[in-house]
Amino acid sequence: MEIFFITFGVILLLSLIFLAITYICFRMAFYVPPRNPADFDKDLIPEGKIYEPYRPQMEEWSRQTAALPRQDFKITSFDGLELWGSYFEYEKGAPIELMFHGYRGNAQRDLSGGVQRCFKLGRNALLVDQRCSRRSGGNVITFGIKEHKDCLAWVDFMVDHFGDDVKIILTGISMGAATVMTAAGCPLPKNVVGVLADCGFNSPRDIIKKVIRQMRLPVNIGYFFVKLGAKIFGGFDPEETSAEEAIKNCKVPVIFFHGDKDDFVPCYMSKACYDACPSKKRLVITKGAGHGLAYPVDPEGYLSALREFFSEDTA
Repeated sequence: MEIFFITFGVILLLSLIFLAITYICFRMAFYVPPRNPADFDKDLIPEGKIYEPYRPQMEEWSRQTAALPRQDFKITSFDGLELWGSYFEYEKGAPIELMFHGYRGNAQRDLSGGVQRCFKLGRNALLVDQRCSRRSGGNVITFGIKEHKDCLAWVDFMVDHFGDDVKIILTGISMGAATVMTAAGCPLPKNVVGVLADCGFNSPRDIIKKVIRQMRLPVNIGYFFVKLGAKIFGGFDPEETSAEEAIKNCKVPVIFFHGDKDDFVPCYMSKACYDACPSKKRLVITKGAGHGLAYPVDPEGYLSALREFFSEDTA
């Protein structure tokens, strides 16, 4: 009997350790604590040395965008979350970029420069705070698995609100790019005339493994616990779909941007999605640009590529 209790105790202890490791991995990768509205305007520029040369410009974009007239919209996600977006109008009836920010970012931080870019191109912009960001609900980031369904819900809202003639370009940066690429593989209304994917990853699995490797941890063991944490505590499977797999069904034009000095999302991930895309496409590699910096590093080249690529589709 004593051996039984010792064995049971050891098994219970190991099980608790196993579960604790799984939960820690879930918290590190996917969990976002409740947001305090008082903190919404903090940390508007990403941290890191790569952003320092562009901080004045990025801060100026943030100030300019914050001063613009805007209209706030709210929709409900397929799983009952409140999702918020802000609409900035350059010209009534102009094409609208539906814009999605990156991992643990927010629309104001990641997309203010995008509004200024849209205005230079004569476009309107609808900036979305993705689930788990700022005003939007939720506490679990899913690396595009659930977010791409939110994107589709925003598209439906835009057609209903702006009318059957509205032209929509799905735009995303980093995880936002993975979000719109995954959505692009789903059935879309004729209103969606293109996709802009800036430094997106090809799959949740590959980007998570890359980060684990970068942390000098055992990749396969680490990913096992992260994936299990997503399933047990997050309610989703990170391998349910991916941008690279979904974009094989894309029927609209896609332009890909990526910096060749991106140390967070490697450039080869955009190349993998580009290769998988069967529709009209273009891949623009920006020399010297780190993660999310293709536009700040070469704004004129970025704008020129967009004008050329979308000249007919958004006319």
